[in-house]
Amino acid sequence: MSGARKTQDLTAHELRAGLAASEILLIDVREPDEFALERIPGAVNVPLSTFSSDALPEAGGKRVVFHCAGGKRSASAVDRCGAAEPGPDAQLAGGIAAWKAAGLPTDRGV
Repeated sequence: MSGARKTQDLTAHELRAGLAASEILLIDVREPDEFALERIPGAVNVPLSTFSSDALPEAGGKRVVFHCAGGKRSASAVDRCGAAEPGPDAQLAGGIAAWKAAGLPTDRGV
């Protein structure tokens, strides 16, 4: 893919620090039912099944970071953003599974 960009993997603790410092806009690309069941606090749901980089919320100068369940869909979201500069180029390595494995909190339910 000609518009593919190199994806930077962030650890769960790097992501947590960036969220705490209000430096990251976290985009959860899982489907709405997955998001409703459990999510990282502060994440915004933009499902990969209907994903368009034009539909991403305004980041307000924050770095856009994607996440999914394990990493495949978030890497695909980075690729779908194409060659736009600056553009989203980071994901949570291991997805929400890595976040939970690191002992970090999630929100559950609607």
